[in-house]
Amino acid sequence: QVQLVESGGGLVQAGDSLRLSCTASGRTFNFNRNYMGWFRQAPGKEREFVATISWSYGIRDYADSVKGRFIISRNNAENTVYLQMNSLKPEDTAVYYCAADQIKRLGTEGWDYWGQGTQVTVSS
Repeated sequence: QVQLVESGGGLVQAGDSLRLSCTASGRTFNFNRNYMGWFRQAPGKEREFVATISWSYGIRDYADSVKGRFIISRNNAENTVYLQMNSLKPEDTAVYYCAADQIKRLGTEGWDYWGQGTQVTVSS
């Protein structure tokens, strides 16, 4: 069974930084061959794409709303993907989820595995 476990969320003030982590486990799960993504869902809104990173060459994609402020990275040796969030804004408040898939996905549909989410709250 594959598990993705997010951590690092919390309550911060506008302008602060946070780093989220997502660690994958599972006997049959090959982290090194999976695209990893971060998504978020604010209250009353649909889940939205934040960032993805490829399993090789570290190719990254970002939503326009976070470009220049958030950085996605991965450590394949530790089966972990990170989301460094800088210059946080109140509109970044959401539950943040990580996801994994062997195929690069555009958007939120079709990802094979999801974590349970971690809450990020940014006060003004």
